[in-house]
Amino acid sequence: MTTGATTPTAPRRSRVRTFLPLGIAAWLVLEIWLLTVLAGAAGGLTVFALLVAGGLLGAVVIKRAGRRAFRGLSQTLQWQQSRTAPAEDRSGRGNGLLMLGGLLLMLPGPVSDAAGLLLLVPPVRTVLARRAERSLDRRMRRAAPGSLGDAFQQARMHRPDGKVVQGEVVQDDAPRRSRPGPGPRPPLTS
Repeated sequence: MTTGATTPTAPRRSRVRTFLPLGIAAWLVLEIWLLTVLAGAAGGLTVFALLVAGGLLGAVVIKRAGRRAFRGLSQTLQWQQSRTAPAEDRSGRGNGLLMLGGLLLMLPGPVSDAAGLLLLVPPVRTVLARRAERSLDRRMRRAAPGSLGDAFQQARMHRPDGKVVQGEVVQDDAPRRSRPGPGPRPPLTS
């Protein structure tokens, strides 16, 4: 006997979730195969020296990018405390891609080393950062109402000078006479 109710079906997996494990496995196999070919051509000691040098260079890059990010954070906090507008300083931008480049250098394998070295080149980082920002902006604009992307879109407020200010709207439903005192309320702290 049928009731006319449809059976629930599982939502389709996205292409990324389907092919990402396969891509990672293929990348690992390619890295191992290239290391064995390189070891056969140049020798095992040379490959070992390249792996150690890549690890050390990656660690230096990550440490330097981390210091730049921390310096940028401390400058921002100082500017906020002194309530002065910071000068437009773009030296702290791109630390995430620098750290990714360092991580790729630390991973053993010639393909990851080549990708890590490419991320150390400033024009490449700039192009990748712009493309990632545009892609993220497009995805945020296409976000369905009620989704996480929509929440981020709603939380942004645009100032007249074009800058984006993060904010939260707090609605006070209590009547005015129940407030303690006529002046402004102190800020909430946690």
